Amino acid sequence: MRIAVVSHVRHPIAPPFMGGMEAHSWHLVAALARAGHDVTLFASGDSAVGLPDGVKLYPILPEHYDRRYPWHDYHGTETLNAHVDAGFARAARALVEGDFDVIHNNSLHRYPPRLARVHRLPMVTSLHIPPFDALRRAVHESAAPWSRFTVTSHRQLRVWWPDGQPPEATVAYNGIDMAQWPYAPGGDGSAIWAGRITETKGTHLAVQAARMAGIPLTIYGTIENAGYFDRTIAPFLGDSIRYGGHLQGQELAAAYGRASVLLFTPCWEEPFGLAAIEAMATGLPVAAIANGAAREVIGAAGIYAAPDRLPDLATALRRAMRIDPAVPYQRVAESYTIARMIENYEASYAAAIAGAARIDTPTVTFPPIELALAPPVRTYIHA
Repeated sequence: MRIAVVSHVRHPIAPPFMGGMEAHSWHLVAALARAGHDVTLFASGDSAVGLPDGVKLYPILPEHYDRRYPWHDYHGTETLNAHVDAGFARAARALVEGDFDVIHNNSLHRYPPRLARVHRLPMVTSLHIPPFDALRRAVHESAAPWSRFTVTSHRQLRVWWPDGQPPEATVAYNGIDMAQWPYAPGGDGSAIWAGRITETKGTHLAVQAARMAGIPLTIYGTIENAGYFDRTIAPFLGDSIRYGGHLQGQELAAAYGRASVLLFTPCWEEPFGLAAIEAMATGLPVAAIANGAAREVIGAAGIYAAPDRLPDLATALRRAMRIDPAVPYQRVAESYTIARMIENYEASYAAAIAGAARIDTPTVTFPPIELALAPPVRTYIHA
């Protein structure tokens, strides 16, 4: 199939990945290309660095917006909204005229679902975050037999559609290439935390729980919020609490292999938790804050604490270290491989394509949207 994958544009879809959404989009297009599909990634222009083999790039914006308009400073402003909207308006024309068999929308933008509904484009929109108002309205207004949705957990299905699952929505768990996260049971008795270092990820809770439990902790990840890091993490760094920088790929997998337990501390409605399954693949059990889909995804590979019960997290940390490393490894092997993820997505692609072909389903009239198709931009970067 000819597949367009539309990503968000806050960061490049290129290693080293800033977070789970970037890693997911990159590995998705790589896996689709390996499966023989003709894939075009719609993302920021600086995603060309490290583009997977066989994948073309359409630049929604010349570079990711966080470089010029940092999210923490510009979120919700007319300046950032206008900048991103202009890019997605240009991309809209390329999607309409691109003769794609199906579009996989991984962006957080409101235009693509509405574009699919109006132009009867077979589209699967994957929802990787809880609903915020603009995207929630676009999703709920755009469902059609050819405009379908996936969420990353059954928990998120209930969050997005509290009144019941619509026929156009399914659960498709995220998946990883387990060869990149080799099984390494055992460890040196230490804990590890990995991810974007920002308040919603709860790095400070990992620090406090490790100190309470008397277990050494190493933190890895990009410092997204420097003020938060300086205020809640830096004062505790020393012999037992260490910051190891931002690792990716083999280096991060090796760091997981040296540790004995993962601290997973979401302070928001966690939709999935890609960092957790990457660590679990190496054999790491998990001590987790039970927010969002954490229990659903981690299952018997973890011990859990309530968000407001820090002493319980310290206890969970000590107890989790007694879980057999084969338990987390097997859970990932059974449920969270990239092959399983691609199978689920291909089933949704087929349903969207079939929905668009049904002659008994007319295109639904739709209120005017803030989308004027901009002049075409014919800049495709070929791998």
